[in-house]
Amino acid sequence: MKINVEVDCSPEEARRFLGLPDVTKANEIYVDSIAKAMQGVGTVDQMQEVAKQIAPMGQMGLKLFQQILEGGAAMAMSKPGGSKKPGD
Repeated sequence: MKINVEVDCSPEEARRFLGLPDVTKANEIYVDSIAKAMQGVGTVDQMQEVAKQIAPMGQMGLKLFQQILEGGAAMAMSKPGGSKKPGD
């Protein structure tokens, strides 16, 4: 037997329902600090230097994050029905 449940709610409603913390303020602070750090960056070398300072563990952290995202996407696509578009 297979049962599908579809829930129509906003991201805010889903966050509250799942009991996840509201990180809006932390996100705003993070985005503001990145925007301030990027002011005056005019070359690729300067951009790379700023990115190394901002990103935890530098390039290694970014590569790990990218691998996690790619792995999750690959798993989602390999599951039955994972490649279906919403509304199908």
